[in-house]
Amino acid sequence: MLDLDDPAPSGDLHAAIEQFYFAYRGFTDRPDRILERRGLGRVHHRILYFIGRRPDVSVRGLLDLLAVSKQALNAPLRQLIEMGLVRAVASTQDRRVKRLALTPAGRKLEAELTEAQTRHLRAAFDRAGKEAQRGWRAVMEELVKG
Repeated sequence: MLDLDDPAPSGDLHAAIEQFYFAYRGFTDRPDRILERRGLGRVHHRILYFIGRRPDVSVRGLLDLLAVSKQALNAPLRQLIEMGLVRAVASTQDRRVKRLALTPAGRKLEAELTEAQTRHLRAAFDRAGKEAQRGWRAVMEELVKG
């Protein structure tokens, strides 16, 4: 039954879900192609991005940030280390703790990936205007909260 007081009828919510999927596809398309040429995927991109934003993050810290299991992180992180894009160094305070950082090659790749997304997002924000950008941020904050 249609609730006329509902500000977001089901049809609108289904349209929003489709927009979200298609927007994400557009947002990730260029980085996906860059990664694919190296045999990498989105999980590698997330790892590179968050290590780049939090240099010397511990493996535990990265696991918590990404909300993934150790098993899910292990193989792609190992691959990035083997490719010379990430370095893992034992902490000076506790040798059991591994600190992660991007290598120069990792910083270069992460910057290329992020620049593609930054351009895409900046163009969309510019076209939509400041009020739409504030609304988008508010909706995204609510989605993050769950």
